[in-house]
Amino acid sequence: MSLEQYHLIRLLQQRSAESPAAIALEGFEMSAPWQQVSWQSFDEISGRIARWAIDMGLQVQDRAVILSENCPQWTCADVGLLKARAVVVPIYPTSTLEQAAYIVKDAEAKLLIVGDAEQYAMARELQALCPSVEHILVFDARVALVDDRHLHLDSLLSAPPAAGTGDELEQRLAQLSLDDLLTLIYTSGTTGDPKGVMLSQRNFAATVPQHDDKLAFTPGDVSLAFLPLSHVFERSWSFYVLCRGGRNVYLSDTARVKEAIAEVRPHNLCVVPRFLEKVYSAVQDKVSRSSKAKRALFAWALGVGERYFEASQGRAGMGFGLALQRRLAQRLVFSKLQQALGGRLKFMPCGGAALDTKVGRFFHAIEVPVLCGYGMTETTATVSCNTLNNRVAGSNGQVLPAVELKLGQDNEILVRGDTIMQGYYKRPQDTAAAFEDGWLKTGDAGRLDEQGNLYITDRIKELMKTSNGKYIAPQRVEGKVGCCPFIEQVAVIADARNYVTALIVPAFEALEVWAQEQGLKYGSTLELLRHNQVIMHFEQRLLHLQQDLAGFEQIKKFTLLPEAFSMEAGLITPTLKLKRKMIYHKYTREINAMYGS
Repeated sequence: MSLEQYHLIRLLQQRSAESPAAIALEGFEMSAPWQQVSWQSFDEISGRIARWAIDMGLQVQDRAVILSENCPQWTCADVGLLKARAVVVPIYPTSTLEQAAYIVKDAEAKLLIVGDAEQYAMARELQALCPSVEHILVFDARVALVDDRHLHLDSLLSAPPAAGTGDELEQRLAQLSLDDLLTLIYTSGTTGDPKGVMLSQRNFAATVPQHDDKLAFTPGDVSLAFLPLSHVFERSWSFYVLCRGGRNVYLSDTARVKEAIAEVRPHNLCVVPRFLEKVYSAVQDKVSRSSKAKRALFAWALGVGERYFEASQGRAGMGFGLALQRRLAQRLVFSKLQQALGGRLKFMPCGGAALDTKVGRFFHAIEVPVLCGYGMTETTATVSCNTLNNRVAGSNGQVLPAVELKLGQDNEILVRGDTIMQGYYKRPQDTAAAFEDGWLKTGDAGRLDEQGNLYITDRIKELMKTSNGKYIAPQRVEGKVGCCPFIEQVAVIADARNYVTALIVPAFEALEVWAQEQGLKYGSTLELLRHNQVIMHFEQRLLHLQQDLAGFEQIKKFTLLPEAFSMEAGLITPTLKLKRKMIYHKYTREINAMYGS
């Protein structure tokens, strides 16, 4: 398979030539000209950004940072920089100044491209801290600029292009290479400093035909980009959507995802397990508050849906009676749930962490296809994924056709192929340590069933061993408990302890509603969390949620915390992974109290 034809820039140029008037990019609740961008405009805007970057002195394979919330301008800047054969370095907009400065310095970025006033203020501080930064480009035209080296994107687009840059751009486009570095994506860094993962044009090109083989995506399909583009999952998927003629809709405010889904009515939506857990727990909470008859109807419909799903996957018989019951369940129950998610979802790619099997079965039953997959930044996202015709709850589906996978020592998942990173930027020792005879060591343990479906059994580096010699996979326990509508975050403690405990951040809105219904009196959040009825309520919830866990895995004691684990406090990464060492350090007193010390 020749990958030259799948070079991202060439595929996007083809789309622009074939459908110039069709809409490529759309900004949810954004004003003109960014609420809709045609393919022709997309090509022209990205070309203008490329010429500006060249005029600013950006050489081939120089680095440029994008620090912004999701918006059409993000992708225009991304593609523009790639047309100039630069290397794009995304930074999470929630990053602290210290985190961003580390990345800018390590990458030696020459350009900073930012979204709003807050990010512009950070960019100015970064320019003062980082000698490599020469120019700043700002998306929001309302931001007041304070330096002649800074420019609004809208001003760039309205001004005549610099003379002479057109010839240089054409020359660079003619020399596009799959061996060009496309991006440096800095890993979240749950321990130590983040490492810059080097992904090439070849890495991304290789994802396109492999996704074609697995997914039923058609030109004109609408995808809602609400996960951050600074993460490989959403960015890789957005590239695929555009390369295959879809319309990408950008959501900058993730708190508006419910309204956006209802209005945009996407065909596709990349999600993480936490999103699905919240939907699941909200439905379960609503059902629990309904009448006995409605609860019975819902339970019946779910049972029918589960049986029908297994039959549709060829794992059980499909009788006429089941098909009839499914039509009734669809009309009475499922259609309402599907409409809440826009009503026309073809599938939802899901990754980033393990999805609880119970939650997965729920979405399969209500006929909202969730396609769980496995991957990491170092593999350009997807290694394996479920498909519409091969969905197995609890699994991450079959390996992509051009990716090789085998199990090494301790069942560690080892992979190789054209989607595997070139290495870690300026870190040859870390790069060497990440590979074994040409195979990338993922750090995850897994198993394969007879059909080739991949199951993640443990995160090798995160396994906890109790003082009784039992191994605990904390993410598995946290996934079970996270399905509760009263729990927002949870961190398990078990390493070198004789039983499992947890730090729990309640979902305060749901808890306060429940407390009001119970007639509880309290003067502060802390007083509410210490109320006997609240403690008993969480004890009962945990008993129910942990039924599928072995006794030694179950949380025996817990502490309710009055504030969330936040990035500002250094307790979670931008991808919402727990920084366990930091959490354990901050809450040492609470943890010791749960063990009587």
